[in-house]
Amino acid sequence: MITVKAKRVALYARVSTENQTTDNQLIELRAVAERMGWVIVEEFIDHAISGGKGRDQRPAFDKLLKGATRRDFDMVAAWSVDRLGRSLQHLVEFLGEIQESGVDLYLHQQGINTGTPAGKALFQMCGVFAEFEKSMIKERVILGIARSRMSGTKSGKPHGRPANIENPEPLVRQLRAEGKGMLKIAKELKIGVSTVQRILATP
Repeated sequence: MITVKAKRVALYARVSTENQTTDNQLIELRAVAERMGWVIVEEFIDHAISGGKGRDQRPAFDKLLKGATRRDFDMVAAWSVDRLGRSLQHLVEFLGEIQESGVDLYLHQQGINTGTPAGKALFQMCGVFAEFEKSMIKERVILGIARSRMSGTKSGKPHGRPANIENPEPLVRQLRAEGKGMLKIAKELKIGVSTVQRILATP
């Protein structure tokens, strides 16, 4: 007789303010786990922390991702997608990281379970959106550089370092995520190192 191993699940809950509680989120997720026969191995809770904060400012979220990398569990369960982050970029980054670790995702409010054949399509769709977003960011930066070269700098001097790229932040963060150093990023985008430092210092 074949014994099916119970799925190990980590619960993640978050609230943005001190007067809110994660109790309702956790009660519902525990009930789902019991119905599905999942084994809850750990609960990660970020209290009074905005979903717009980066991973470095969300200690439980950071610990959750590290656990996923170690395969401490097979699935992450959360009440809703907005508990994980406030932007498509945040969700794409999160999904990409747990997918690489072979960890699935269950979102209660959206009825998403990437452990099912239909749910796995979410990973593929987010990958497509991520590539589209990258190409759009690069296109905007390239156009900004081209305009800067045509019009010169604010001082009227010929274009050298394009200090007036309209919005270098997305590409700076993207190149940083690819493991490039601040000097290399500044050189590649032809912006000041101080600009790169300021962008990366902001959550």
